[in-house]
Amino acid sequence: MSDDLQLPALAPEPTAIFIVPAIVADTHRDAGERFLEFFAATIRNPNTRAAYMNAVADFLRFAPVADLGSLAEVRSIHVSAYVEHIGERFAPQTVKQRLAALRGLFDWLARHGVLETNPAAPVRGPAYTIRRGKTPILTAAEAKRLIESIETDSLVGLRDRALIAVMVYSFARVSAAVGMDVEDLVQTAGRSWLRLHEKGGKVHEMPVHHRLLEHLEAYMGAVGPPAPKAPLFRAAIGRTGKLGAERLSRHDAYAMVRRRATKAGVVEKIGNHSFRGTGITTYLENEGTLELAQEMANHASPRTTKLYDRRGDKITQDAVERIRIE
Repeated sequence: MSDDLQLPALAPEPTAIFIVPAIVADTHRDAGERFLEFFAATIRNPNTRAAYMNAVADFLRFAPVADLGSLAEVRSIHVSAYVEHIGERFAPQTVKQRLAALRGLFDWLARHGVLETNPAAPVRGPAYTIRRGKTPILTAAEAKRLIESIETDSLVGLRDRALIAVMVYSFARVSAAVGMDVEDLVQTAGRSWLRLHEKGGKVHEMPVHHRLLEHLEAYMGAVGPPAPKAPLFRAAIGRTGKLGAERLSRHDAYAMVRRRATKAGVVEKIGNHSFRGTGITTYLENEGTLELAQEMANHASPRTTKLYDRRGDKITQDAVERIRIE
């Protein structure tokens, strides 16, 4: 059985290889096709697809499963044993994600007649509750210092400042920010809006903060009038300081943020997602409401928004300092 699970590309990417593991192909005459369909047709987010593919590949490599003749022989006890096995290596949230991948795949195969039942359905994942997000965030002063530290005498500097400002002032996820085209800067009734293409194919629009508008206009003015369908944030050409035609990737955006943070003297290891939390917390500190923050961040639940709310950090530190044992 091959360890690689690769699918036909759903976006302009290098040609993918079609590989169906033997344990799947030997299950049913339609098993291979349905197996590939699950990843290609039911999961729209490429990051989720990659995570689910890795989870399934790891499950099929699990010794008690790898020795089976087909997926039809998988029982709940195999899934349960796998969950126990990875629980020794991974955090609870990772275990729950991998179990979700198996449940989704087996449910899809059962509904299409490849399997009689879903062996992962009765298996329970580890208990896991989170009340505070782990992503490090900046204070308003730190975010301002970082943005102001970026040079503005080059296209790359203007791009970096504008991209970070988009993530701070619109609460945008990095994938949505770098996924914007020029036409996603929308003018309506004299107002500027960002059109963000979020997870699950959702389109979310946010009014442009006046400070963000200044950074975007400076960047766009230096770039010149590109085509509406062109990427808004473009990748640099080596170390020339110039921009090419290709879209900036979220991985390159992370590398940029790390460089800019180090240069600005930011001690914490922040990343792209830090700016989302920074914007939300700053908004709430300035008497913004949780309900509107949820809508602005395009969260399905206010509980998710609360994970980004770090206003309580200061209160907690102040309370701890009152424990005086001297």
